[in-house]
Amino acid sequence: MEQLETSRQVAKYLLDIKAVELQPSNPFTWASGWKSPIYTDNRKTLSYPEVRNYLKHQFSEMIKEKYPETELIAGVATGAIAVGALVAEELNLPMVYVRSSSKNHGLENQVEGVCHEGQKTVVIEDLVSTGMSSLKAVSALREQKCNVQAMMAIFTYGFPIAQESFKQADCQLYTLSNYNTLIELATETGYVHQDQLEKLLEWRNSPETWGK
Repeated sequence: MEQLETSRQVAKYLLDIKAVELQPSNPFTWASGWKSPIYTDNRKTLSYPEVRNYLKHQFSEMIKEKYPETELIAGVATGAIAVGALVAEELNLPMVYVRSSSKNHGLENQVEGVCHEGQKTVVIEDLVSTGMSSLKAVSALREQKCNVQAMMAIFTYGFPIAQESFKQADCQLYTLSNYNTLIELATETGYVHQDQLEKLLEWRNSPETWGK
């Protein structure tokens, strides 16, 4: 019950501050070219102290409960760097962040900060879509010999391809909220109407072909 309450509260925050916007009748176009009835920008959570503190607290409690021996927090660039820093501060742990790719100058780092072989690491992410960019961060940390215990994200669309990718990568994924909870809450509160619900559910089932 507590997990469901957290999921609904996070979904409410994301809708209230417009970090998530739903437009089933006027779809967005993602960088991938996919048409989508939803657009998510969880960076907006940083502008609202109540929201960012809630996220910090929930991540910290989840880590203490599931991985109490965590030694390092890693934030995924760019969206989760600040949230990762907040969590690391709350837990009094060291922190690194992971670039999308290695720098092409200087030390050519992909993992920025100090990490050590075998460090038990929890990765913080803002959003999981297909899982590809998120798992690149996990791979980069493993290349540095970090012992990646899990990834924890603010929100996931819950795509089957992402679930399978995390399984194949042997990386446990936890999220504070998800697409199903958000759509349910949006329908209950009148943010979207019942006649729009079908489009939202169709998209989740086949996002790569939806709207074409």
